Amino acid sequence: MNFLAPERLWLLGLLPLLAIGYIVLQRRRAPYAVRFTNLELLESVAPRSPGWRRHLPALAFLISVGILVVGFAQPTRETEVVREHAVVVLALDVSLSMEAEDVEPNRLAAAKEAATEFITTLPETIDLALVAFSGQARVVVSPTEDHTQVAAAVQFLDVSESTAIGEAIFAGLDAIESLPLDSGEEAPPAAIVVMSDGETTVGRPDAQAVAAASEAGVAVSTIAFGTANGMIVVPGEPTPIRVPVAEAPLALIAEQTGGRAFTASSLEELRNVYNDIGTVVGFDVEEQDISPWFVGTGLVGLMITAAFSLAWFSRLP
Repeated sequence: MNFLAPERLWLLGLLPLLAIGYIVLQRRRAPYAVRFTNLELLESVAPRSPGWRRHLPALAFLISVGILVVGFAQPTRETEVVREHAVVVLALDVSLSMEAEDVEPNRLAAAKEAATEFITTLPETIDLALVAFSGQARVVVSPTEDHTQVAAAVQFLDVSESTAIGEAIFAGLDAIESLPLDSGEEAPPAAIVVMSDGETTVGRPDAQAVAAASEAGVAVSTIAFGTANGMIVVPGEPTPIRVPVAEAPLALIAEQTGGRAFTASSLEELRNVYNDIGTVVGFDVEEQDISPWFVGTGLVGLMITAAFSLAWFSRLP
């Protein structure tokens, strides 16, 4: 928790002084000497001592004042706020290795399902684009607020040979630049999310794409999807070919562009990853003033203190 006016917290230093003053006054209360021979009669007419209850109003008063002082300092907390406008490019790997069945029913089917769920969670103010890549990368859907169009396009993706992650990033940058802007309007914040199970085998190298994304100020978050046990059957090959997930190249891309690197080895893990990414690309974190909560709590505390003091001692604290 932060404060907009932290210098006001010095007032909290007065509370211990008030507490000390209260204790001193309690000890200075003059004891009354009562001369009474009939102790049984004395017990029947003298009011019982309130004991520990007489200190509760003072304690509650100090706590309530402390809460009010904290509110006076205008505390804030980090709050997720839906971005008014942003561009997100979802780049999905459709290389042959995505047919591996180490993730049920296979990597591509699971990726489609999780991506579709992710798309439905994005705020409507997000312009979403879809890029598919294997040996080449293509913009399947240009940035649009019609997320149902993107979700539908995901279902028609099919596999082909090779993997060109660098080209996918370049295609994502092209999609971002294609967003029409009004005269004088600044380009909205943008991000690229690359989901793949492998590493670049054709096309421009990752390093070149990373440099272009960094220059454009676009963070690239990556998802390494699959396990080390992935295998596919390729026509003409006598035995299945191992296609283990390659995490390191994808993590390096994210690190060098200011994005986040994720790994997922199951559909459920992939769903969780997309949930995390959704909070990154769909929301901004802002400091929100929460002083009214403290002021309200402090006032309620003072009113409760007054009520108990009146009920017990027929006076205000």
